[in-house]
Formats: sequence, structure tokens, C-alpha cells
Amino acid sequence: MTYDLYVMYLCYWHKSQEKGEDLKKHTLASLKGFLQRERLMVTHHIFILVILTPVAVHLRGDLGDFFVGCIYMAELSTPFVSLGKILLQLKLQDSLLHKVNGILILATFFLCRILLFPFMYWTYGRHSGLPIYEVPFRIPLHCNVANALLIAPQLYWFFLICRKAVRLYSASPTPDRSR
Repeated sequence: MTYDLYVMYLCYWHKSQEKGEDLKKHTLASLKGFLQRERLMVTHHIFILVILTPVAVHLRGDLGDFFVGCIYMAELSTPFVSLGKILLQLKLQDSLLHKVNGILILATFFLCRILLFPFMYWTYGRHSGLPIYEVPFRIPLHCNVANALLIAPQLYWFFLICRKAVRLYSASPTPDRSR
């Protein structure tokens, strides 16, 4: 998460330079601009780093290995998201690779970040002999609250990804001006 934050800041800084903004050096002003622009992502990464990681690694004891593993599966979509950003920086947003990568982002994000939560409830119910609709009422409240806090930003980001996909796949191809 620390590395992600650092790379996100560097991307912001380089984009600011490309736009002609006066950010010649890494200063408090450039850091403040980054924090204002990427407030949600920074909060997400700091929350994971400061709260979720210590809980998942140290405070839970030997409980919940399956669920922690499931949460790590959510990161399967990250390489595709990163590749998408790289392709944009290389100005390859009209390439077939970018469109295929967009489909992979949608699929992995949906499977590993959205369907993950119903899957965990279903698996717990199956293991405990409960129908899935009873699981939320049989597990500790803090587990439901944690899952709600984890899925909320995933749903928001999935909405943004879907909106971007609609723009990408419904846009007519850029005319080839070399002909």
C-alpha cells in the first residue's frame, strides 16, 4: 500500500508536469495537490495499511484464514488496472490491447471484488449448514460491518469502471488521418 501511494503520487506529479503546471520539485504544494485530487484512493490505501493489515496479520490470531485469503484475491484485478493506466500514458487507449485489458478489468473486478462477498457468505453457510440468507444473522455484527465497509468502495469503483467501459466501447474509433 505504501508503494501504491508513492507510485500514485509520482504519476500525479508527472501528469502535472505534462499539463504545464509549475511543479518542478516535489514540494508540500505538490503533495497537497495530490492529496486533494486523490483523497478517496489515499484514504483507502491508508485505511488498509493502518487498520486492516494489522488486524488481518496480528490481531485476529488464528481465526479467519479463509476470509483473509479471499480478501487478498481482490487484488487479482490490480495488474489489469495498472496496465490500463500504463496504456493510457503511452497513448494506446485506442489499441486492441487496451480494449481486451478493459474486459479483463471488468471481469476480474466483478468476480474478485464484488462476487467475493456473496461467495464468502455462501461458503460460510455451506460449512455451517446454513442457507445463505441466514448467514448475516448468525455471524458477529462486526463481520457484517467490516464486509459492508469493504464492499462499499468496491461497488463505487465498479460503477466508475462500468461507466468508463460504456464510453470506451460505445465510442466510435478515431478516424485514421494518414489515409
